[in-house]
Amino acid sequence: MITNIEAFLTSRDEETFARLFNTLTPQLVAFFRARGCEADSEDLAQEVMLVVYRKSGQVRDRALFRAWVFAIARNALSRLRSERARGLQTVDLTELPERLVASSGHPAGGPAFEFRSWMAFLDSREREALTLRFIDEFEYHEIAAAQKVPVGTAQWRVFNAKKKLAPYLKRIEIHTARLAA
Repeated sequence: MITNIEAFLTSRDEETFARLFNTLTPQLVAFFRARGCEADSEDLAQEVMLVVYRKSGQVRDRALFRAWVFAIARNALSRLRSERARGLQTVDLTELPERLVASSGHPAGGPAFEFRSWMAFLDSREREALTLRFIDEFEYHEIAAAQKVPVGTAQWRVFNAKKKLAPYLKRIEIHTARLAA
């Protein structure tokens, strides 16, 4: 009997990956939950499975496949904890239009719409990534394809742009709170 792992490593297609995904994802979710990442467990599991899909051709010893997958999981967990330990502040851009209305007193898109001036703080690649992600509602793999970069680079550009914009949006939040008081 061929296992889902063997089937995927033999024929790396969507069908065999779907079976592998259904087998490994619950195990990865349990792995992350057991290590205190209840809220992020499903996102981390999907991140790991994306890496597995993209890099499975690099597996040298098929007998060590599961160990390789869980090494990726440990690295993902380490990155998450490292980011949290550094206390990097980003901003949720999905709430941006409401925040702009509240801060300016004018509807977003009006003369007081400050989004364009904030975007000037970003380099052109970050501006494009943010526009694709939050205006055009592209997924990260679509941004990567549009910018002809790896998915991780697209994710980094969006993350880095949000990190750069966070102080400006925090100031608006503080100013809005003062006006409301």
